[in-house]
Formats: sequence, structure tokens, C-alpha cells
Amino acid sequence: MAEDTTTLAEQTPPPVRDWPDVGVQGTEFDPVLAELMREGPLTRIRLPHGEEEWAWLATRYDDVKMITNDPRFSRREASVRQFTRLAPHFAPRPGALAWADQPDHNRLRRAASTAYTVGAVKRLRPRAQEMLDELVDAMVQDGPPADLIERVLEPFPISVVCEVMGVPADERQKVHAWTREIISTAGGAEASERAKKGLFGWIARAIRDRQDGDGDDVLSLLGGAVRSGELKEEEAISVAGPLQIGGEALTNNSGQMFYLLMTRPELMDRVRNDPAARPAVIDELLRYIPHRTAVGLPRVALEDVVIQGVRIGAGDPVYVSYLAANRDPDVFPDPDRIDVDRDAGAHMAFGNGPHFCTGAVLCRMQIELLIDTLLERCPDLRLAVSADEVPFRQRTMIRGPISLPIAW
Repeated sequence: MAEDTTTLAEQTPPPVRDWPDVGVQGTEFDPVLAELMREGPLTRIRLPHGEEEWAWLATRYDDVKMITNDPRFSRREASVRQFTRLAPHFAPRPGALAWADQPDHNRLRRAASTAYTVGAVKRLRPRAQEMLDELVDAMVQDGPPADLIERVLEPFPISVVCEVMGVPADERQKVHAWTREIISTAGGAEASERAKKGLFGWIARAIRDRQDGDGDDVLSLLGGAVRSGELKEEEAISVAGPLQIGGEALTNNSGQMFYLLMTRPELMDRVRNDPAARPAVIDELLRYIPHRTAVGLPRVALEDVVIQGVRIGAGDPVYVSYLAANRDPDVFPDPDRIDVDRDAGAHMAFGNGPHFCTGAVLCRMQIELLIDTLLERCPDLRLAVSADEVPFRQRTMIRGPISLPIAW
């Protein structure tokens, strides 16, 4: 557990470690992060972009959990400084949920939360199954080989998130093109900024158009919140954008899941032959998969805090690594091994604390449908190429395969 924070530790700060935007292959765990974990529990890092020279990084499970729950570490304060970071472009929108502290965070999140409850996702499940069946039917009819990303893993989550958000069918590819550009680090600041302007401009128009409606999609809910005065228009737009972008994560995450299943015969046999084990397998894969590059968004210490004998000064930027927390051997013994019989339910794949992923229940439902449906319809599902021929995305914040050639 974190040490008593009432006294300040005398210390020599650890050296600053560069964390370049390196190309990591396949589902390999980032070797830079692995080294930082060995040096930890708290290190100092410098990422490829940003103006400030360094930031703290916490890698132990208990420290990550504490920092992400502790109001002494502020997201809002981190939104006004150009910290060292992975993304080439940094211009947080006013009222953005990701940069809000309490009580504003709950106020912003509440406006759209009814679309993501367990009940709402349960009601959506039959429609999601219909959309998935259409995609799998078409793929099976055309016969192998097929690209699982192109045929299923990309269009399915896009369709689902657009259904939840209320994006019309004829607008979905345009919106998807913007969100993909935003999560990439390859196009540079100008490309990212163009994509953000396109996406957020479209969202602004949609929210205005729906302020007088009574729909239950997210854009309608946010339009209603603006009409009632619960949210300012700029806040509603800033809430909607990340929810739309979040749909991209599932394509990449599920792509890694199926890659792992198809490259580990014993794991695939377990999932195929023991349906009751699938929830545990999903949790273990969520724990294991390195779903992002480097780290996410920073926080700022509002006062001096001592963690593990290391003094974090007021005003210092602090990153946490959920990937590292998910590989903490004190919580998950032998963490670099996929063990479907372990209790992995405490993983932090969806984050922790007030900023726990809004769409976690929705994401979980889609993963369950994908595994159940594809293994039922394609019982001999396998890679159509060797494992080392599967191309993975490079220079992107969200990791995953570009294509996944399969046969069945």
C-alpha cells in the first residue's frame, strides 16, 4: 500500500528515462515499460512530445489504484500545461469529461450515463446481435479466406457505438475516418487537428439539431441536457467526442484477443469447448493485452504526496500505467503468462476510480457476442497466414492488428 503521506521523504529523484514511440511487435509487452517497472515503483519519464521535461510514472497496482482515486491528483490542472506526452497534438476541449475533477466529472458524466447502464446495454444486446449476425453471415457466405478485421471486428463496434450515439447510417464512415485519425500518432499535429475539427463540428451540429427531441441516443440525451441547462453546449460536445472515439478501442482490443486465441491452440480449445469458462477468459485477456502505447492522460499533484518513500511535489505531473498494474506480480502471480484459471476480475483494463471507462459494460457485451458468435459459426476458426505475417499498427496510441487473415 502507499506509504503515510503526512511526512515528506528526503530523496534524490530518480533519473529521467526517455520513452520513445517505439514500434512494438504483435502483442509483445512494451520493453521500455517493462524496464521502468523493474526500476519502479515510481520513475520519471520523458515522452516524445510536449514542453515540460519529465513526469512521474506509477507502475505498482496499489499505487495506481490510490492515485486514480485520490482527489489530491487532478486531471483538471493537467489540462492547462503542455506536459511530456505521446500525442503530437494537445488541445483539451473546455468541459471535456476526461479532464474534469469532482464534482464536475459526475455532472458531465450523468447526462449520457443512462445510455451505458447495465439495463440499457441489455436492451441493446438483441440489436447488436442482429448487426453482428449480418456481418458474419456475409463473411461465411463469401467463404475463406477473409480478413476478420475488415469483415467483422471493425464494422461491428463502429455500428454499435454509432447506434448508441445516434449517428445516422450514412454518416458512420465519415465519423469513423475522423476517429481513426485522432487516435493515430502517424499523421502529426495538423492531421489530428483537422480530424478533431471535423468530428467535433459534426457533433455540435447533431446536438443542436436534437435539443428539442426525446430520443434515448447519446446525442439526443446531451441535446436535452443543453436544453434543460444541465450542460453548456461546449460541455455536451466535449462529452460526446471521447465516447464516439472510444468505439475504436474495441476493434483493436478484440483483434488482439482473437490473435491470441488463434496462436495458442490450448487457449482456443478451452474457449471453444468450455463456454462456461469464457467470462474468466475474457477477464484474463483484458488483463494481459497491451491495449495501448505508453500511457494515457496525466494528473497533477495538488500538494506534496509521498508514495513508496518517493516525494511527489505539488505541481508535479503524474502518469499511471494500467498496463503495468495489470502485470504486478504481487496481485497477478506469473503475470506474463495467460492463466484462464486465475481470478483476473480485479484488472484495470477499463481504468479505475471516477474516470473508469463509461462504456465498459457496452464493451464487455460486444466481446462476449463476438466470441460466442464467431466460435459457433466458424468452429474451426484459425489464422490463414503464419502468426508473424499478421501486420500490427505502428505509431498509434491504441494497439492492434491492421488485418487478421482467417480461415475456418
